[in-house]
Amino acid sequence: MDYKNSLNLPQTDFPMQGKLPSREPEFLAHWQSMGLYQRLQEERANAESYILHDGPPYANGKIHIGHAVNKVLKDIINKSRLMEGMRVPYVPGWDCHGLPIEVQVEKEFGRPGEKLSPAAFREACRAYAESQIAGQRADFERLGILGDWQHPYRTMDFRAEADILRELGRLTLAGFVYRGAKPVHWCVDCGSALAEAEVEYQERNDPAIDVTFVAADLPRWRERLHLAADVVPEVVIWTTTPWTLPANQAVAVHPDYEYRLLREGGRWFILATELAETALARYGHPAVETVASFPGRALEGLMLQHPWEERQVPILTGDHVTLEAGTGCVHTAPAHGVDDYLLGLQHHLPTDSPMLGSGRYRADLGAGLGGLSVQEANVRVPELLHARGRLLHREKIHHSYPHCWRHKTPLLFRATPQWFIRMDEGGLRQQALAAIATTRWIPEWGRERIQQMVAQRPDWCISRQRSWGVPVALYACSHCGEPLRDAALFERIATLVEAEGVEAWYRHPDSDFLQGDERCARCGHRHFDKVTDILDVWFDSGSTHAFVLERRPELRSPADLYLEGSDQHRGWFQSSLLESVASRGRAPYRAVLTHGFTVDAEGRKMSKSLGNVIAPQQIIDRYGADILRLWVASEDYRGEIPISDDILARLGDSYRRIRNTARFILGNNHDFTPSRDTLAPSELLEMDRWMLARLGDLQEQIRAAYHDFQFVKVVQGLHQFCNLDLGGLYLDVLKDRLYTTPARSRARRSAQTVLQYILEAMVRWMAPILSFTAEDIWQHMPERPDASVFLSSFVELPQVADAAALETRWQGLRSLREAINTLMEPLRRDKRIGSGLDARVRIDAYGDWFANLRGLARELRFFLLCSDVELRELSSAPAAQEGVPAGLHIGVEPDTDRKCARCWHRRPDVGQHALHPELCGRCIQNLGDEGETREFC
Repeated sequence: MDYKNSLNLPQTDFPMQGKLPSREPEFLAHWQSMGLYQRLQEERANAESYILHDGPPYANGKIHIGHAVNKVLKDIINKSRLMEGMRVPYVPGWDCHGLPIEVQVEKEFGRPGEKLSPAAFREACRAYAESQIAGQRADFERLGILGDWQHPYRTMDFRAEADILRELGRLTLAGFVYRGAKPVHWCVDCGSALAEAEVEYQERNDPAIDVTFVAADLPRWRERLHLAADVVPEVVIWTTTPWTLPANQAVAVHPDYEYRLLREGGRWFILATELAETALARYGHPAVETVASFPGRALEGLMLQHPWEERQVPILTGDHVTLEAGTGCVHTAPAHGVDDYLLGLQHHLPTDSPMLGSGRYRADLGAGLGGLSVQEANVRVPELLHARGRLLHREKIHHSYPHCWRHKTPLLFRATPQWFIRMDEGGLRQQALAAIATTRWIPEWGRERIQQMVAQRPDWCISRQRSWGVPVALYACSHCGEPLRDAALFERIATLVEAEGVEAWYRHPDSDFLQGDERCARCGHRHFDKVTDILDVWFDSGSTHAFVLERRPELRSPADLYLEGSDQHRGWFQSSLLESVASRGRAPYRAVLTHGFTVDAEGRKMSKSLGNVIAPQQIIDRYGADILRLWVASEDYRGEIPISDDILARLGDSYRRIRNTARFILGNNHDFTPSRDTLAPSELLEMDRWMLARLGDLQEQIRAAYHDFQFVKVVQGLHQFCNLDLGGLYLDVLKDRLYTTPARSRARRSAQTVLQYILEAMVRWMAPILSFTAEDIWQHMPERPDASVFLSSFVELPQVADAAALETRWQGLRSLREAINTLMEPLRRDKRIGSGLDARVRIDAYGDWFANLRGLARELRFFLLCSDVELRELSSAPAAQEGVPAGLHIGVEPDTDRKCARCWHRRPDVGQHALHPELCGRCIQNLGDEGETREFC
């Protein structure tokens, strides 16, 4: 007789295989058709809000795996807050101005003025950015990122451009903005100054030379240092930038270091005492005579002859001089170094330099240097010095040098007229450091990193010599360069830009902005020049707190969180901080989270040349977006994030375990209606109460992990619960009860009640990470209260009164089960048994073990998955048995009783019922409506 129809076998149309690449778009369409994002905002209008402000990616090119990591992390955080019942508006954005877009447009149309007028060129840049946004937006949505994709922010929107100029006006009125000729990083290929965040350091070889500057005005030297009449001192400098020597204006020494006048043959060299031995060895002059020693301050004000120019330069003292390398005497060119510039500013030195923005000297520069490039000058200058007897040593050194992050070419440090934001005058640096101290940084080391950067950074150069961007919409005094600081003027400019975009600045005559009666506040002159530079794009994105957080009614400032890659400590995090502190006196964020960068399985950076680049589109097409999302959550984002096909394949196994757990529950609860069939905790069987208590504990752990941005703990908790607690124990034990007891019996409804709670909890735990799969499960759940899982919140689980006692008791039983499974293995290996149901178990128990097991004796076989258990009490503790808890002795042997055709247990009563000779007594009982009685499992 076939008893299959008497069993409660699983029934579900929830597919075993996710087929994510083909099915995920269906869920995207479902969310879009129901207006999920807008519905969430409406339904939670009065809920507590959580604001994660999106750092704008650049509107150029396809998204890469780093974009995917960034957006998925943001989405996980936002959705975890949704599950807490919060209102979570997320407005994605794009950075639309700047050089990369210009470069792309130049490839087709050339530079502005060649094929297109400047205005047409800017319009082509705007169109290009628009096209790139469309492609990136589709890719981000395909990842399952929930946000206001229909209304993103873009830095090129007219209102955004106007508000960026309003921020510039605020800072100008506050006195932070000024024009100067400070040295800045200059890219010859960009033809523009670069921001600190646009500079990267690479190792390279450069010439290092030791050069002598001969003393001028010898009577004064002899008087100051008490020198003999025949002594002609030569101060030795060391530099790795020979090309900057034409711009030399001084030599710097440290006021407190000891220096020596050393005689070698007929020459007298001045070197720092601590560096003299190393330097002389370099020159091949180990044997010298010390003529005199003195502190650096004794040299201050003495004059030197430039090595070939017809000018004299002073010796100055400065605390920036170190003894790390060189000679202790520093070549000083105010046009080519920050320390040099500051020292020159103090002593009114000129910032002249013959090096042009093209990377070549002026054509009229003498000594045969005119028109030479930096590379050519690094060869010619040492030759010139050698010919004049001023070169002591020349060698190549390997060192770290600043490069353009776009062109990967070495930069010049060069003084050009630029617009700056003051870091110290007005207290911006100290206010920013104070704001850093009150902000939460995740990981914590981010605080120290940005503190060091802000503490050491120079004034912020905000001007660029390019075409596509928000203009530096200022009028500068024609006489002294002071910007016109007029609030009404700034608003007139911003109002026109808000109506017409940045073209308003170029299209309108000065008379549309100026009133005609303006005077320079510094010098009183009445003539002003319109500035033609554009703003640093970091000022654009650094102002998003103003034109996004403060402008959008659903948002607020400060945001709860900014989240970007760790390079943004010197980029967006810093520019946003400085702009907000300067304009509002506080940070624009309460917390900042940073993530690392993707590498391959060997820890190598993703590179086309290495062939190890994995595009997110490839992962989605092969595995599905949920596997990519699971990978992001499974890795520790605080460091480098490895990815490979092997890593993704292993995640596929983890994913299937989670999916199959949900499928098991859906299949076995196909006839369970929660509103009708749910039992109270007090009515549940003991094992079910234990599992419900464990479920509650795990939910608290997972919620805490989400709150603390510890997504690895979420994934581990979910995977271990499905793999160990459920698949390795609970569901295994439940199968007999679910399949064989009457459909409406307490034993089965108790199991189904807890399974339903597990599914209700799990689907919400999963949703922030496995968004598509969670929605798939949700659509197959009975009596779901909302049209999408994302309209729900973490489920409220009932409390279990005796949770602690249950945990102790059932963890002990778990250790017993594990010991018995180990003892069954030899029988399986020798093919004496197949499954555990082919075995019988004898347990000799002593003390607390016997007391704990005695009440369970009749149901122990269901928990241990064997056909019979004999429990005997021992009067004394048994000898230790390997792998068995103390106080127990266990024996396992094959069970020779007949197998029940319905439950597969081997029982002595099989064959004793005439109508059902193939069934055991328990199954015959379960064919009736009442069925067997269970209390424990």
